[in-house]
Amino acid sequence: MATEGRGKETNEIKTHFTTREGLYRLLPHSEYSRPNRVPFNSQGSNPVRVSFVNLNDQTGNGNRLCFSVGRELYVYIYKGVRKAADLSKPIDKRIYKGTQPTCHDFNHLTATAESVSLLVGFSAGQVQLIDPIKKETSKLFNEERLIDKSRVTCVKWVPGSDSLFLVAHSSGNMYSYNVEHTYGTTAPHYQLLKQGESFAVHNCKSKSTRDLKWTVGEGALNEFAFSPDGKFLACVSQDGFLRVFNFDSAELHGTMKSYFGGLLCLCWSPDGKYIVTGGEDDLVTVWSFLDCRVIARGRGHKSWVSVVAFDPYTTSVEESDPMEFSDSDKNFQDLLHFGRDRANSTQSRLSKQNSTDSRPISCEPG
Repeated sequence: MATEGRGKETNEIKTHFTTREGLYRLLPHSEYSRPNRVPFNSQGSNPVRVSFVNLNDQTGNGNRLCFSVGRELYVYIYKGVRKAADLSKPIDKRIYKGTQPTCHDFNHLTATAESVSLLVGFSAGQVQLIDPIKKETSKLFNEERLIDKSRVTCVKWVPGSDSLFLVAHSSGNMYSYNVEHTYGTTAPHYQLLKQGESFAVHNCKSKSTRDLKWTVGEGALNEFAFSPDGKFLACVSQDGFLRVFNFDSAELHGTMKSYFGGLLCLCWSPDGKYIVTGGEDDLVTVWSFLDCRVIARGRGHKSWVSVVAFDPYTTSVEESDPMEFSDSDKNFQDLLHFGRDRANSTQSRLSKQNSTDSRPISCEPG
């Protein structure tokens, strides 16, 4: 397309442009439709989820990329934005029957060049622990769907732990798990441990697990994220609320309501001072952690905002300006420090004081 002005100027659609992090290039149809591309699966409405991990490999190929498309899960070597991954040679490929991967998370603490732990959540409610490098499946959690029958919406390792992780479901519940525990074949029973405004924390009565169950808000718990220092947990729910908790004491730090509709995604700023959310109100909302209030709402989207993230190339943390957090309930924190390695002993003390439809997962290796 060309236009006449002072002389001849050409207005054409750009095929590429360069930014600080690399080169963005428009994919031609011939390359887009090549045979070794990952096939698109139109079944289901699960969005594509992506997880990264750095294995500190001396060869310079230490980054790994995991993403799920429909019923398929892929893991590749990631060489950065300047060189595309060879999609014809995945490190690991899995095709699931009867369920679909909905989310996943690498354990950055234990990752090595020889082994990496990857959690995968599914639409039928189960959570699988796999090692895509060794191509092993270590464990399946909630296998008989006795803990929760609804889809897994978010799964993350607890920061600083090699065995603890959290799982959120569309039921609005969130559960803590330990990979070292053995889970029984009967439905767990919980007792109320702590209750606050629009949330409750329950303790499992089982002597073998001592895991916790969080009930947060109304409707689905769509996503959660730990603060950069691992001390706080932010959750967004279908009821339109952002809720921020002190993870160890289970104290509610602050809340925010969307303009309307549910909140679908969130992200902490690298310095932990702000939380950005997106959702069904088509807005990007910036919430101040220190002031517990909305400081900006970004308009312009014509549909729901499903993912938000801070650009690592344009955001930095000043080491001379660290954040300081105050503990509002020191006594309860000492009792409820389940987010670290002493979780088992803590839950044991608390329990003394406060004294079937099955959908199996099958996988076909790629």
